Amino acid sequence: MRANPSVDELVSRARDGDARAVARLISWVEDEAPQLREVMAALAPYAGHAQIVGITGSPGVGKSTSTNALVGELRKAGKRVGVLAVDPSSPFSGGALLGDRVRMQDHALDRDVYIRSMASRGHLGGLSWSTPQALRVLDAAGCDIVLVETVGVGQSEVEIAGQADTTLVLLAPGAGDGIQAAKAGILEIADIYVVNKADRDGADQLRRELRGMIALGERDADDWKPPIVKTVAHKGDGVDEVVAEIDRHFAWLAESGELEKRRTRRVRDEIETIAVTALRRRWDDVHARVELDDLAAAVVAGESDPYTAADTLLENL
Repeated sequence: MRANPSVDELVSRARDGDARAVARLISWVEDEAPQLREVMAALAPYAGHAQIVGITGSPGVGKSTSTNALVGELRKAGKRVGVLAVDPSSPFSGGALLGDRVRMQDHALDRDVYIRSMASRGHLGGLSWSTPQALRVLDAAGCDIVLVETVGVGQSEVEIAGQADTTLVLLAPGAGDGIQAAKAGILEIADIYVVNKADRDGADQLRRELRGMIALGERDADDWKPPIVKTVAHKGDGVDEVVAEIDRHFAWLAESGELEKRRTRRVRDEIETIAVTALRRRWDDVHARVELDDLAAAVVAGESDPYTAADTLLENL
């Protein structure tokens, strides 16, 4: 690849399965490169086909091992797979710690599997702000399915549900009871529950607790009923059933019209994020011209009021 390829050349190479081209495009996304707008415009005609599956859960439940096993099962079905593993940001470089890629080396030489670690860069939702654009790159590059594995650190992990067509919530016996998981706000976003490490004591009890919580939820007769699948990911046990449930859920999404609703909502949120980011930059420019401290001092002195001060700021946008 040339040192400075054009956007059209990169997009063309990515469409042909060139992993280096895909990597360059995602790097431009992460770095907010000047070419980013042109890239998104070039990718637009090719996106919208990949199935997006989110994978989340508390630390220690086996998300990376499960993702690795899912990739293997999906490849058996002949699907081209992309993986975005959103790692905690390195406190030194701001980059991804790459632990997930180390655990997924089984597929490192497979040309039809693309694995990318992205730094969350402190973003509380467990996803990088650039995740939607990175997903679009993998989608347009011909991936049939993209797995998005989140950091998994607590209450804010529900953001994955906004990015995925299907959300898997992983739990494991001994990693905290079902009530604690419910308090964390994770359970309510699940389309499919996966009880991993099901060969351990307590797996059946955890499954019963989940069934009880699902029964308490208010659902219409034609709503999706989240299934509970038991797996032992490091052995591959139950992974084929998870893939079958993912396919069943995707079929329900398409038939019920929920797929279009979810994807429209997802893109709406992406547009809003881009617009708010642009507005924040203009806001920072205004601060260079209008001293906020001066406006605040005027309010404190009784020479102005907060609404008038805010209007002054907005007039300068």
